[in-house]
Amino acid sequence: MRMVDLIEKKRDGEPLSKAEIRFIINSYVQGDTPDYQMSAWAMAVYFRGMSLEETTELTLAMAQSGDQLDLSSLGGRFVDKHSTGGVGDKTTLLLGPMVAACGVPVAKMSGRGLGHTGGTIDKLSSVPGFRVELTQKEFLAQVQKIGLSVIAQTGNLVPADKLLYALRDVTATVSSIPLIASSVMSKKIAAGAQGIVLDVKYGSGAFMKTVEEARLLAKTMVNIGKALGRQTIAVLSNMNQPLGRAVGNSLEILEVADALQGKGPKDLMEVSLELGAWMLVAGDAVPNVGAGKACLKQSLETGAAWNKFLAFITEQGGDAQAVIERRLRVSPWKLPILADETGFVQPFDAHDIGVLAMALGAGRITKDSPIDLGAGVVLTRKAGEWVEAGEPLMQLYGSNKDMLTEGLKLAQDLVTVGKEAPELPPLIEEVIQ
Repeated sequence: MRMVDLIEKKRDGEPLSKAEIRFIINSYVQGDTPDYQMSAWAMAVYFRGMSLEETTELTLAMAQSGDQLDLSSLGGRFVDKHSTGGVGDKTTLLLGPMVAACGVPVAKMSGRGLGHTGGTIDKLSSVPGFRVELTQKEFLAQVQKIGLSVIAQTGNLVPADKLLYALRDVTATVSSIPLIASSVMSKKIAAGAQGIVLDVKYGSGAFMKTVEEARLLAKTMVNIGKALGRQTIAVLSNMNQPLGRAVGNSLEILEVADALQGKGPKDLMEVSLELGAWMLVAGDAVPNVGAGKACLKQSLETGAAWNKFLAFITEQGGDAQAVIERRLRVSPWKLPILADETGFVQPFDAHDIGVLAMALGAGRITKDSPIDLGAGVVLTRKAGEWVEAGEPLMQLYGSNKDMLTEGLKLAQDLVTVGKEAPELPPLIEEVIQ
């Protein structure tokens, strides 16, 4: 086979065979296909799309391009959760302890943030001493011991995705549904998940801007999972507003600590309970979503989820006492943004809040950009809440005085106040099985 022929075939809208898709992935991982040809193929896919059969084969080829985890030796049914990215989304850090406390082990590999969206691994890195990288042996041993481990994607797991994602990021082909779906699902398959719960976000703070786009992506991933013998459930959730009040790494860990002790923001808890309940259903721990939510709430009320979180921090080398005593590094450079008038906070753009947090030092412009784990934004008021003139709408935490000044420019007109309470859309749009 020749790569140029396969580029031409996809360019002309023709389907690729299983053997041709395998050739494309294997030759690229082995270095036989140069970036410029792979870029041309990705752009052809972007414009021409792929059938479900093609996308499923692409997923499998990517999953099998490197190492694969076998979790069967640990016993139990393992369920993985993936979010398509958002602002203030720290659900993984709540779900892991809650779900593990309800008897379903969580062995998860997560990513770092890029641009306006945050990453679970960066958030965990804000805990002193926490090890985000473990050997496969350490990873499995910890899951067996306490039922929970979250680490960075390491080693030779899905090398095809690492190469192709980096290429897509600089060739304007990120927002292709076949390429997104295969990227997400290949990592879940390679990581050994038997059940997969997907939080597919839509809105201004998400990569999928409309519910229609999110629904198409969700159905594609659910169908891939079904074709590969994995129970897959997708929850469509709204990301027009940040999730919770904290946006920034240390700030979000502190919010997670509050939430696990029964003091979490309403929106964050609603989404977390929905996703967690479906994880318990997929893990065969409960018969239905209602029973799943009841178990998760009980884990919070009894302190079982909080204790599981502290054990998780300790097992991976982190200072759990620093979390308990709220001694995580938070930037000393801070500034409140005050309301000019009295009334109801109007809806504001989640993407803009993510960009604001990034400008303050909390996010990356490129994958290699340094970040300040103590920078970010805390939303003192959210859409629909009442505020008096002169009261704070948000608190900015900047890396330095210059970044705080830049953040002030971005934040001043970001949140508005009106006399009428806004109508807010539901957080959960639908569930696709």
